[in-house]
Amino acid sequence: MLCGVFECSAGILPAIPRAFRPRQAGETQAARPTAAETAALPVLVALLTLFPRVSSKDSVSLQVRSVKQNYLADDGQSLRLTLFAQGLPVTPSKNKLRRIPVYKRHAPVVFGLVLLLVASTAFAQSTQLNLPRDSQRASVTQRIGITDITVKYHRPLVKGRTIWGKVVPYGQVWRAGANENTTITFTDPVSIEGKPLDKGTYGLHMIPNQDQWTVIFSKVNTAWGSFTYKESSDALRINVNPQTVAMQEALLYEVDQPTDDSAVVTMRWEKVAVPFKVSADVNNIVIASLHQQLQGLSQYTWDGWDDAANYLLAHKVDLDEALEYETRSIGTEPRYDNYMTKSQILDAMGKKDEAKVAHDKALEIATPAQLHQYAFALKGQKKDAEAYEVWRKNAKAHPDLWFTHSGMARVYSSQGDFDNAVKEMKVAEAGAPEQNKVFIEGAIKRLEAKDDINK
Repeated sequence: MLCGVFECSAGILPAIPRAFRPRQAGETQAARPTAAETAALPVLVALLTLFPRVSSKDSVSLQVRSVKQNYLADDGQSLRLTLFAQGLPVTPSKNKLRRIPVYKRHAPVVFGLVLLLVASTAFAQSTQLNLPRDSQRASVTQRIGITDITVKYHRPLVKGRTIWGKVVPYGQVWRAGANENTTITFTDPVSIEGKPLDKGTYGLHMIPNQDQWTVIFSKVNTAWGSFTYKESSDALRINVNPQTVAMQEALLYEVDQPTDDSAVVTMRWEKVAVPFKVSADVNNIVIASLHQQLQGLSQYTWDGWDDAANYLLAHKVDLDEALEYETRSIGTEPRYDNYMTKSQILDAMGKKDEAKVAHDKALEIATPAQLHQYAFALKGQKKDAEAYEVWRKNAKAHPDLWFTHSGMARVYSSQGDFDNAVKEMKVAEAGAPEQNKVFIEGAIKRLEAKDDINK
């Protein structure tokens, strides 16, 4: 029986659309049903058609007013619902106690329809139209290495309420936001507070407590809130300590404290922050990614292989593979760049003689501009004598290029010969592009003041 499913003392359908119940205090004479209430009417019709004819000898604990009275519009006009002619009793003048029998097989259906009716009228938010919502949608993304962390969520407001322990009860699974699942996506495998978690999109739930929170990563990411949450769908659970922070009116997710291989995801709402650390094995993820990327168009370019080799060299991982990549780069197009990288890889591997051969080959095919920049690189390595020698040779071989004169100006400046240094720099100024002249003018002023421009 329906009264066996619901407590009927306060009325069996608490969310009856207002256009189909007596007017309440404070309502207008002809209150119109909302869009959500109108949409709920077919549900009500379907619900009531499940009720079989009743016998007058069935007594109940539900005090039923005249059905017509309960379902008259506020303006007094009958809605002429034909469903009442299908066996539902109408007693206009006597408030008799009746029992409304419902076959047991209908009970789950009735229960579901009532819940749907209540939800559709209580929330009054359209599921069909793109309209503003009380809890606005938001997202945040942070990259660690080449791994993206993305949180998508909705932002409920405090609105003066007591959130923790009241709006959000302690010890119960909470959706960690509002409306649909809060989700968190990792494009590669990660570690959450040191515990491994595979790549993918997870439903994010939390269990708040005063001293410790549980953060849950569920394999189900398309649910509405946490109402259908099942622990059996957990991919990972971690326990973290909440922090007391300044007031945060709208719920907020941040991804902060980024390093080369980690970041901290924090949920903030009201005066509580719940952080958890996400880490990624960046080098191994990059190496695996390179294997895939170099099967695409990048395999046909010299710089694709060279970039891959330079990454491995810079992070001192898998130098054998770095050398293999650089060999492929040179095979695609021999250049100063890839020969120079090859010499550096061989040097890091302790193969000094082979490194020198590759180094000399790089200088042999280098352009004057590349030689000029190479000298600066030597300066950065504190190899001043070698840098000055490169600038001398470059100026002798290419006296028609403006930047070779700026190189010779640096040679003279290192020797304290500021007069010749100024002459060379003025020659460079005459031929330099406009965007370079501002730097050259600054160098000339320093040289005229006898200030070594190499310092």
